[in-house]
Amino acid sequence: MGPADLDTALGRRVAGAADAAVSRRGAVSVLDVFASLGWVTDKAVDRWRREQVPALQHVAQAPPEKLRTAVALLEAWARGRGMECQEGGYLAAARGQRLLRFIEGADGAEERAFRAHWVAAEATAAQRRREENRRTKVPDLVVEEAVGAWECADCGAESQALRFMEGAAAHCLECADMDHLVFLPSGDAALTRRAKKESGLSAVVVRWIRSRRKFRRIGLLVEEPALEAAERQCLADEDARALRRERDAERRALQDVDFQRRFAAEILDRFPRCPRDRAERIALHTGARGSGRVGRSEAGRDLDPGAVRRSVVASVRHEDTPYDDLLMSGVPREEARARIASQIDRVLEAWA
Repeated sequence: MGPADLDTALGRRVAGAADAAVSRRGAVSVLDVFASLGWVTDKAVDRWRREQVPALQHVAQAPPEKLRTAVALLEAWARGRGMECQEGGYLAAARGQRLLRFIEGADGAEERAFRAHWVAAEATAAQRRREENRRTKVPDLVVEEAVGAWECADCGAESQALRFMEGAAAHCLECADMDHLVFLPSGDAALTRRAKKESGLSAVVVRWIRSRRKFRRIGLLVEEPALEAAERQCLADEDARALRRERDAERRALQDVDFQRRFAAEILDRFPRCPRDRAERIALHTGARGSGRVGRSEAGRDLDPGAVRRSVVASVRHEDTPYDDLLMSGVPREEARARIASQIDRVLEAWA
């Protein structure tokens, strides 16, 4: 790939996504570009991280050849700007922490190209530290709250308790060597953070939310001595943390208003014919704290173009098409989305 290839439609989209990421944090990864292009979602990446698919290509909304082309275009763009290449360590959220694959059957050189993180020469020291943390972060182990009875792949016992998944195989906590851990519910950020820091082994506990078709974090499994130590630490500075919570609440309220204003401005920048009050409603809805919507994701908070577009698409889907009526009449979700796809495209074209 050379400079001329960046002048194609896909080349311009890749360059735009990379520019946006670098302007926000001084670096860009292949996954950043795929997410901005709408080819992978947070849910898809989570499935990949938990080894529920053998390679990222199986959850990407683009064929392998297109993924390869985008990686080559990103490399051409980055090298043209003198950026530094650093390899990311994409490890599975599993006991073995195996290196994840992007493309089945790809050789080592190609997989390294997919793992590339490109850091701008002008990136600040703080940006470089944050990128280093992103690049080398080891994913949390994840334990699921079971829905109904299931059978352990190791001991064969039937259970309805928590289970640890490795790929498609479910393991009871005893067989996963986690039965000595205790459950700490979500709700106290300081206690959770300190308990995790003190615990040699920990795992995030998630619950499947059927209405939202996604997992939600409900707590943490930690070693009991670690929890006790964390509780002592929290009791020792309870008054100071109460004052800090009050200040933080005031600060977050101001931040939310500012974030929603910037999100609405980004919508109008990308869709200048979108009515201003509609853009403000979309920003308010998608950026609501605790909503779990795209505006509260990392990409949304960074005003990633892909996240902004997904929030607008979601609004158009529900307000400007018969999508909800189709669901209520029993039409499967994927079929309903396929039926109204052209209507969404027409609205977006009119707004752009």
